[in-house]
Amino acid sequence: MLEQLLIFTRGGLILWTCKELGNALKGSPIDTLIRSCLLEERSGAASYNYDAPGAASYTLKWIFHNELGLVFVAVYQRILHLLYVDELLAMVKRDFSAIYDPKRVEYFDFDETFRQLRKEAEARVEELRKVKPLGNDGRKQQVVKKGSGGFDGGNKKNKSDAKEADGDDGKGTKLENGHTNGNHIVVGEGNRGMGLANGKENARSNNGAFDVSKLQKLKSKGVKKTTDTSVVVSKGSKADPKKKVTKKNRVWDDSPKDAKLDFTDPVEGNGNENENIQVVTADQGESMMDKEEIISSDSEEDEEDEEVGKDSKPDAKKKGWFSSMFQSIAGKANLEKADLEPALKALKDRLMTKNVAEEIAEKLCESVAASLEGKKLASFTRISSTVQAAMEEALVRILTPRRSIDILRDVHAAKEQRKPYVVVFVGVNGVGKSTNLAKVAYWLLQHKVSVMMAACDTFRSGAVEQLRTHARRLQIPIFEKGYEKDPAVVAKEAIQEAARNGSEVVLVDTAGRMQDNEPLMRALSKLIYLNNPDLVLFVGEALVGNDAVDQLSKFNQKLADLSASPNPRLIDGILLTKFDTIDDKVGAALSMVYISGSPVMFVGCGQSYTDLKKLNVKAIVKTLLK
Repeated sequence: MLEQLLIFTRGGLILWTCKELGNALKGSPIDTLIRSCLLEERSGAASYNYDAPGAASYTLKWIFHNELGLVFVAVYQRILHLLYVDELLAMVKRDFSAIYDPKRVEYFDFDETFRQLRKEAEARVEELRKVKPLGNDGRKQQVVKKGSGGFDGGNKKNKSDAKEADGDDGKGTKLENGHTNGNHIVVGEGNRGMGLANGKENARSNNGAFDVSKLQKLKSKGVKKTTDTSVVVSKGSKADPKKKVTKKNRVWDDSPKDAKLDFTDPVEGNGNENENIQVVTADQGESMMDKEEIISSDSEEDEEDEEVGKDSKPDAKKKGWFSSMFQSIAGKANLEKADLEPALKALKDRLMTKNVAEEIAEKLCESVAASLEGKKLASFTRISSTVQAAMEEALVRILTPRRSIDILRDVHAAKEQRKPYVVVFVGVNGVGKSTNLAKVAYWLLQHKVSVMMAACDTFRSGAVEQLRTHARRLQIPIFEKGYEKDPAVVAKEAIQEAARNGSEVVLVDTAGRMQDNEPLMRALSKLIYLNNPDLVLFVGEALVGNDAVDQLSKFNQKLADLSASPNPRLIDGILLTKFDTIDDKVGAALSMVYISGSPVMFVGCGQSYTDLKKLNVKAIVKTLLK
């Protein structure tokens, strides 16, 4: 049963809803569809599933009228699988667009029209249901008849051929293997003996007899071959294969045996040892987070003109000079999908060369096609430039954060509640979590925020020492418990220590783990569940392409599946590292934001503590479409 059908403008004004249905929807599926799908350029999808709080779950389908700026949405329960929804939406779009007036706000007269359209769509589906089973049964009967005839013929032929083979009949037509399913195989005169021999052997095998002498001959041949090869191997190799050769450690200059490789010193949790390590808090200057990046827009128009020229060359050859010129002056009536495909294909290839995941590039192109289909092309404009402008708007909308995450503001809010602000850094191995944690600590120190580090990477050798070095250089406290400890407990004790010492922010370093490593992902889920951090930052490399989608989606999936909480915490933000090494291959930022819906909060772009900056959305979009 259809739960709801409504029509609204792209500006959000509801023009008409079905009063007959009038079912109170549980939760807010329409708002979620607009927020999670339409605004994030996922409108190319066929449907959207919404899990309402409680037992209800809905499926939402929609269709656009891009020229009028209308959206038609149907909502029904997911378990029903209504077949007439697509056709009903198309008919509603056709009839409503005929009576639509931008000045009107109410359309009460459309109720009767919708009632008739709904009955017509349901009647068509019923007719299809009656027709389809008859067609399927007829096909099945035909297949069974054909198959049964073939099998009977094959069995008869097999029996007759076995008899002919036993009788040593000298005819030219013989079966090679006795399993022909009624098809004769003609054997030449020269191969007559082979046909007879094969027929005899297959006849024997079909009767259940087993030729032991031939098997023994084959075994003896195999034994001889293996013995010959073993002799050759034994000649070439002097070592006895029975004796296991163990590799011994090489000893240099009779040095004493190494003890256990654990050089962790028993250190108190303050990190204020007097060692000859340089203090850099005041030396490195202002962090790049607080500097505005200036983008030069020179030669941007020239590049666009070149791309437009490239994209429009095939069309000019096909249509001719006069027709293409007339179309650009007069404008096209309505854009169709076939008109958009060449420009979208070129745009998809360009995005993939910039390291955008193929799946993401394809979805983006589908969404842009859905937003442009049916629109009227303005005069003196080309399809390629229209598609590029629509893609630029879509990319800016995706990369712009849905909600503002201002860490400094949230730190002051947590300070008023007399609790530390906790940030957990997670990610795969070797992406630079500890280094960029120190960069974030340096940036917070520039804003007069007291910071404490928590060494919760109790798995990797040297992780505690690395973080301790950063803490000494920055002159901030560090909480550590050494190795082989439960990181969730270490983080909890660090937060308690920060509350006692008055530290405003706790930066929790965790061990690197692959997204498929379930034991380590379970430990991370436990750490997040037990400590409930204010911010979970995923640290990822800007070098990855398609793997960015796999990493983020599986991290979120594992955190959701392995959490003990009914409302699990997922990734809140992204920190992109090694951004200075990728030149114009900035597609990983787009892939990560699109797949997770989380914003890029920090970008690591160098080796020093100041090399941390914000993501410039305009610069990324310009680079992607360049």
